[in-house]
Amino acid sequence: MKKYLVIGNPIDHSLSPELHNHWINQCGLDAIYEKKKLDNNDLENLILDIRKGNINGVNVTVPFKNTIIPYLDELSSEAKKTHSVNTIYLENKKIIGHNTDIEGFETAIENINFDFKKKKIFILGAGGVVPSIIYASIKMGSSEIMISNRTKRKADEVKNIFNNIKLVNWGEIPDFDVVINATSLGLNQDDKINLDFTKVGKNKLFYDVIYNPSETNFLSSGKKLGNKYENGKLMFIYQAFSAFKLWHGIEPSVNDETIKLLD
Repeated sequence: MKKYLVIGNPIDHSLSPELHNHWINQCGLDAIYEKKKLDNNDLENLILDIRKGNINGVNVTVPFKNTIIPYLDELSSEAKKTHSVNTIYLENKKIIGHNTDIEGFETAIENINFDFKKKKIFILGAGGVVPSIIYASIKMGSSEIMISNRTKRKADEVKNIFNNIKLVNWGEIPDFDVVINATSLGLNQDDKINLDFTKVGKNKLFYDVIYNPSETNFLSSGKKLGNKYENGKLMFIYQAFSAFKLWHGIEPSVNDETIKLLD
């Protein structure tokens, strides 16, 4: 039986096993997908297990998307461009790091029929998924990308990857067409992003990469102000879709049943 994992810290909220095991059963594969909470000092042993064939593939979530990179043999072009890895596999005895978050975000935005062309994108946060969102937004033709993070040093690190982005001080609200919460604020039901969006106008897109809970306080505030709002469920499904296809060589089905798994 092949074994797959998602690693992170925290990891309890992850619904990756529900999704991947649903597809594994649907496709009749002899495999299992589990979640595992790790610390930085566990990464070396994880890589050894992949090299030995004890683990056949790994998804990577917060806070390891960047810290896992030194342990890998090669990076895909997407992982190189974003300095971010969320999918790992063994090929020709080499451990490869890939990034399916880019494709996941692009496909999610296509699915809600929102055009990023010439739009101003404002991203909250500077964590592991932010470079993927920036890269996808550039690919989709956005005119300006701004990021704001509570710790300026982390925002500076992202600007070192994409020097054309603009840094905004935390608490300031620039003119935008799309605002994306890429912080972890919202994983707990009572989390609030203490930013005032009351003067931003209507018909903006409020997007939250969090998918569990399905409506964060950030999305609720966007909804109350008369804006379009979307959680990270489709991004999550489509990044998983790409990883599944990469590992198994099969395109799993994405339908209402798949989406309901995450409710």
